[in-house]
Amino acid sequence: MRVVIAEDSVLLREGLTRLLTDGGFEVVDAVTDADQLLRAVGEHHPDVAVVDVRMPPTHTDEGIRAALVLGRQYPEVAVLVLSQYVEERYATDLLSERTSAVGYLLKDRVAHVTDFLDALRRVAAGGTALDPEVVAQLLVRRRTDPIDRLTPRELQVLQLMAEGRSNNGITEALRVSPSAVEKYRGSAACRHAASRDRYLTRSDGYRAVVRRVPTPGAAHGLRPLSSTQTGAERSNDARSNLEMQLASCPLTCTFG
Repeated sequence: MRVVIAEDSVLLREGLTRLLTDGGFEVVDAVTDADQLLRAVGEHHPDVAVVDVRMPPTHTDEGIRAALVLGRQYPEVAVLVLSQYVEERYATDLLSERTSAVGYLLKDRVAHVTDFLDALRRVAAGGTALDPEVVAQLLVRRRTDPIDRLTPRELQVLQLMAEGRSNNGITEALRVSPSAVEKYRGSAACRHAASRDRYLTRSDGYRAVVRRVPTPGAAHGLRPLSSTQTGAERSNDARSNLEMQLASCPLTCTFG
């Protein structure tokens, strides 16, 4: 699996290169800024890019903006963004434009080598890997929100699903049986989707997501960012995209 790394810290860049190489990945380039990242991806066509949120020259949002450009210019390239701490606005921007082959992790997670490598493989394969702290912030809602109807265990399962965990991963994390995980997944998704169905008045876009019709784009409810949106609107769109992603597991409920 071919990887491009974009990280301006020489220690972390070299550390990631060594870690990924030892883990069986081929690091085809390791660069220090967003412009070099875009050139490297265009030249090497990697399977996945690992991108720091903050890079030169201003060390603000160069990395996240480059990740968004990659999604538009090279949609076949998966992107895993690393951040020093949770920055909801950046996670919002990222999730508002893509809900597959994407990850957002805190840099602290890199120390958990096995989990980090598993997350990178999952993203490269078209899945997701969202840091638990990111998920927790994006799922913060008003008390009247449908997600409040979930039981504590259903909410735990839903959060782990959002992180990109498989059934086996959820089983290990919660220390429950596989059949229990299936039960919680089904009940959480059914309860959550039914609530969202009422809120979205059975729109075609949302029905397509519930039924797992794999047609990408805004026609299926994916809400891209707009330069005219407020921060709150961008945050709501990211949360909606996350909910659609969570609801995309098989459902056993029916709608009248």
